[in-house]
Amino acid sequence: MTVKRPNTERIIKEDMERIKAYEKAFDVKMPYIDEKGIIQGLPEPYPREVNGVMRSGYRLTELGRKAKKDSIPIMNPILGRNTAEETYRESKHMYDMAEKLGTTLFHFVHSEATRHIDPLDGIELIEQSRGKGGITPLGEREFVKLGGGSKHPMRINATGDTPHLSILNSFIAGFDGTDIGPVIHVHFGGRGIHDYKTKVLNGFKAIQICAENNIFVQLDSHKHINNIEGTDGMALAMCLLAEGLAVLGGLDRALSCIQMNVAGINLMADLALMKAFREMIWSEFIVVVPETFQNPPADLTVEQAHFARMAISAKLGGANFYRPKAAESVGIPTGESMAKAIWATMNVFENTYKIDIHDEYITQRKNEIKQEALAVLTAALGESTMLKPEQITEDFWKRYNPEELIELIVKAGKSGILDTPRAGGWDLKRFVKTHRDPDGIRRYVPGYTPLGVDKKYMPVTKEKVQVPKQVPITKKHKVVLATVGADAHVVGINQVREAIQQAGYEVIFLRGMNLPETVAEVAAETKASVVGVSNLLGLGITLFPRVNQRLQELGIRDDVVLMAGGRIAEKEEDHKEYEDKIKNEGPGFLGVDGFFGPGSKLDDIVAWIDEKTQK
Repeated sequence: MTVKRPNTERIIKEDMERIKAYEKAFDVKMPYIDEKGIIQGLPEPYPREVNGVMRSGYRLTELGRKAKKDSIPIMNPILGRNTAEETYRESKHMYDMAEKLGTTLFHFVHSEATRHIDPLDGIELIEQSRGKGGITPLGEREFVKLGGGSKHPMRINATGDTPHLSILNSFIAGFDGTDIGPVIHVHFGGRGIHDYKTKVLNGFKAIQICAENNIFVQLDSHKHINNIEGTDGMALAMCLLAEGLAVLGGLDRALSCIQMNVAGINLMADLALMKAFREMIWSEFIVVVPETFQNPPADLTVEQAHFARMAISAKLGGANFYRPKAAESVGIPTGESMAKAIWATMNVFENTYKIDIHDEYITQRKNEIKQEALAVLTAALGESTMLKPEQITEDFWKRYNPEELIELIVKAGKSGILDTPRAGGWDLKRFVKTHRDPDGIRRYVPGYTPLGVDKKYMPVTKEKVQVPKQVPITKKHKVVLATVGADAHVVGINQVREAIQQAGYEVIFLRGMNLPETVAEVAAETKASVVGVSNLLGLGITLFPRVNQRLQELGIRDDVVLMAGGRIAEKEEDHKEYEDKIKNEGPGFLGVDGFFGPGSKLDDIVAWIDEKTQK
């Protein structure tokens, strides 16, 4: 190691115990400290040659700038399978399609869910959740040796409790970029192991490593806040705070992008959103993702029409990168279906004339987003007067030291300034309520704007929204709800929780990332009559029966109704097989009494619980 990288070296030395745990958990060789106290096993920073190809985050910078010049977003398909061989085989379909279309892809290689967990404190969860959700850390290295990234630059998903460790692995493997967002978003106040402050601290470490090694970064995400019913202005404020950390971490803005959702419901609103972000963010690039929380038809052909309207928004809004979607409703797509999605999206891009639409509605909505973001930022930073857009520059952020800015962010998250209705962190304040209006824009319900933020800058719905009153507990049976395994997806189970509570049941909600045995033990301790578990990664086939087994060991299985939800298969081609098995044979092979997959009606779940508990 010849190039001095003080932050990278310090972080490796500080976290050597966790690096060793990562090495052991995932069977990969990581950097180490020799007898002289010198770090060994850390490659030179980018650009450097890996498997015959010069890798660098700046490969993606060039693609992003090409998109701006050509007015055609670069395709950012997501595809990662459980092994390197399978990932490469499926990816070849995409690569062949790119060759036919004469384009270069920005390949998002989806990673195994276990990397989201701290390998030191969460090893048991890692061991229980092997081989699902995408490529393994070892698979990253093998994928590059097979030819991954030779033509089409790649990034890996490194979000979670310890993103800096996953980034070190992907850097050693030869991936050009990474996704560390959401860095500070309240979407995850930790992935089941860490508190919110630790998450922010580790996010900052990840930024510092990317900065010193020229790794391209998806820094933060409007998408995640949009998915959990947050507003556009709140998401922009959070992205700006993440960018403040990036400035203090020394990241080159040419290596930074922000991810955002477009809904396709209201073209003008989508364009206003993209303009607001473009005018405010420090990052050079935007990657646009179609919103998937609209219950698209579960048909691969018809689904492309659903996403085509979002591709139009991305094209007209000047996105640098765009993620084509395929088979979203049935898990991880095949390479063949993703290749078709790439072809369909490129057809939209090439046949949509690029114009700059000037409309009073766009300007008004854009300014509304910026105003909300600045009001949130003003409150989060403790400013005495309202901040203005022109103030948010590199020099503005350099007024802070990292520790000071991190403390302000954490305080804002815990006090209700940074807030969304379905915030994921257990140690974060939850107060706000929002409503999606007919124009596709999510606004606050009157009386439920962010705590500590000037109300006059908050967009409030004019719709008559009936906020459900807290229903008193009227039924004697208790319900325990949790996701099991390395799964932090809590949006669906949150909706189930709310419906059950509204029906008068007491709910003990364990949120995401639980051991199956722990859920059963909580049920025994609380004397619950109903247990509901979920997993969206295809792990239910092994984890649900373990809940059942532990309930039997505790001698309470006959006294408990056990239900489950999520996806039984993570891959498109396996999904129908399990659906048919449940339909024909019932869910007994999963060790549960009832199964409610994606698309299930909340009323049906409550009615089922009523029936079972009455018996």
